[in-house]
Amino acid sequence: MSLHDDLTAVRRSLDELTRTVERLERRAAGRPAGAPPAPDPSGMVSVPDTPYDSSLWTDSDDEGLGGRDRRAP
Repeated sequence: MSLHDDLTAVRRSLDELTRTVERLERRAAGRPAGAPPAPDPSGMVSVPDTPYDSSLWTDSDDEGLGGRDRRAP
């Protein structure tokens, strides 16, 4: 394949990508008001910056230090 053919193929791919993104933007803009947001495709979960309730840790052991009733070596 020549450089010209490669550039033509890249241009076609970019044009197709542009059309696909525009189609997705139109579809996203057409979501009715009050509709639930689309699920996050990345699967990531946001974690708030607020501190956890300290009662969650009352019966836990300190990791790496052993149990409370045992001595560390």
